[in-house]
Amino acid sequence: MGFQVIVQPGRHSFHAEPDETILEAALRQGLSLPYGCRDGVCGACRGQVLAGEIAHGKAQLDVLSEADRQVGFALLCCAMARSDLSIESREVRSLADMPIRTLPARVHRLIRAAPEVMIVELKLAANERLQFLAGQYVDILLKDGKRRSFSLANAPHDDACLELHVRHVPGGQFTDHLFSTMKERDILRLRGPHGSFFLREDSAKPMLLVAGGTGFAPIKAIVEHALAQGNERPMHVYWGGRAFADLYLLRLAEQWPLQHAHIRFTPVLSESPADEHWAGRTGLVHLAAIADHPDLSGHQAYVCGSPAMVAAARQDFLRHCQLPADEFFADSFDYAADTLDAMKASQQSNTRVAPHE
Repeated sequence: MGFQVIVQPGRHSFHAEPDETILEAALRQGLSLPYGCRDGVCGACRGQVLAGEIAHGKAQLDVLSEADRQVGFALLCCAMARSDLSIESREVRSLADMPIRTLPARVHRLIRAAPEVMIVELKLAANERLQFLAGQYVDILLKDGKRRSFSLANAPHDDACLELHVRHVPGGQFTDHLFSTMKERDILRLRGPHGSFFLREDSAKPMLLVAGGTGFAPIKAIVEHALAQGNERPMHVYWGGRAFADLYLLRLAEQWPLQHAHIRFTPVLSESPADEHWAGRTGLVHLAAIADHPDLSGHQAYVCGSPAMVAAARQDFLRHCQLPADEFFADSFDYAADTLDAMKASQQSNTRVAPHE
């Protein structure tokens, strides 16, 4: 048995089980309420219960006083519903709601998803959480003062670890270290969240989501966030790579349309060698999207990948498919100067540095 929770003044509602906190229930269903530590320490999740009964859980009196409790205040990361509730809390739905923080993070797991792609899971301290919008990125701060930026591949509700998808650029300062000497339990420093590439939740338009290479990371976060919300806007995801190995989470993406009727998925390879026997779509990924969607006048487009791909998609979507300019959202994976030199020498491409390296 669970309870309905209505959030004022937005009047969004969600279902809370008796054994989960109000914040956990909201995040699980894609509703972003303010929080910081998720451990009852910082007070950032403070809200007011307007109607109904709660248990305060592990909330400490030095953070939430008895007088506060008597007038209905609660720490939503600790409080659990004991009846249907009406609560007052602002919702986090814009960049202005996102505090930028600098935090240490431990390398929790390194997963070689492809020969040149590493999935990095970072875990913050037990009393810390980073609040972000689906699609944003963080900076990894290097010891020499430089920074490398990587999109968050996990949805905001699934924040036990922060997930990054990193492509190796031979000669790249950070990625060489990652692929050769970095170990689980190493400590990194990050700063974020950053970026204006995130799901616009106030629209009901169908979404065209186009990723190139590790640009799949923020697209994955956006799709998973929309699913957690119960958002059934039509979504067509295109993921492009040169060869089959570039589609490093293909099985995951293929499951989306099998499990959700409003999602379509199309992988596209541009340089697949003959011995791969690729039977799917070929060519440039944004041109495959145009072939299927010649009229984008009623859509939103979310595009993430190399600068050349993003620029071509914007030009062609607006010029040939009538996509409104203000409905094109993009994250371009640019390169740091030292990595550009390495890439010229090695003929590598499609990763993100300062934003990505």
